[in-house]
Amino acid sequence: MEQEVFVPVPAERLRAALADPAQVARAVPGLQQDAGTEPVAGRLKVRVGGHTITYRGALRVSPREDGAYAVEGDATEVRGSGVVKPILTLWLREAQAGTTLRFEGTASADGRIAELPSEAVDSAVTRLLNRFAANLAAATAATAATAETAETTEAAESAKAVDADALDDAADHVDAVDAVDDVDDVDGSPVPGAVFEAEVSPAGLDDLAGPGEPPAEAAHARRTMIGRSAEEVDHAPPRGRYAPVPAPQTVVPNSTLRWAAPAAALVVASAIVVGRALRRRG
Repeated sequence: MEQEVFVPVPAERLRAALADPAQVARAVPGLQQDAGTEPVAGRLKVRVGGHTITYRGALRVSPREDGAYAVEGDATEVRGSGVVKPILTLWLREAQAGTTLRFEGTASADGRIAELPSEAVDSAVTRLLNRFAANLAAATAATAATAETAETTEAAESAKAVDADALDDAADHVDAVDAVDDVDDVDGSPVPGAVFEAEVSPAGLDDLAGPGEPPAEAAHARRTMIGRSAEEVDHAPPRGRYAPVPAPQTVVPNSTLRWAAPAAALVVASAIVVGRALRRRG
């Protein structure tokens, strides 16, 4: 028995599906898996001509060293004693836009199926293999779509996480800039250009001049304080620039008094001259 089926699926995906017993079980048309049995085991209804035969059995798919797959089965009739044992070899050959599955092998059968015409049995086997290949290709396509959707979802979530991190970083940067601005406002640090535009008092210029020659008043006060007691220094009146300013005089001198002194001096001088002249005559 030989049968070839083309499916528009890459060979690598088919190999991955054949390595998964669960996907192989879903690809077998009409298989009803029994609870607690192997993945590819259960009840299978086969329609041959106008007859339907139900089998219970198992199917095993194992890879070979030459790249092909060995397909072996063992099934028994549910309502009879007939047994079917297929032994097939499955080849995967890459083709343009897909893969060709080639089935080769034989099968031994007895019971009800052996009583049916061989043409009807061959047609039923061909239909079964074609549906198996189509189901296997559909399963691989669905698996690939699910994987692609999962990758897209993961990429979208990663992008959202990156965007959230970027927003957090931007918010942290804005907070840091605001904090720096707040510190600048508290410190009140002048703008470099404003330093040269600010008005400075003469006293401030004296302070900016730095240590130099002390003023004359300070030097005189320092010399006069040498040798004096601490109490005298403490109670000594301040001098120099720190000396108190005397209060202005409120009494204005009389203009008449300004001429009294010269007039008196003139009278005294005249009296002396007259006295000397009298002495000389006498």
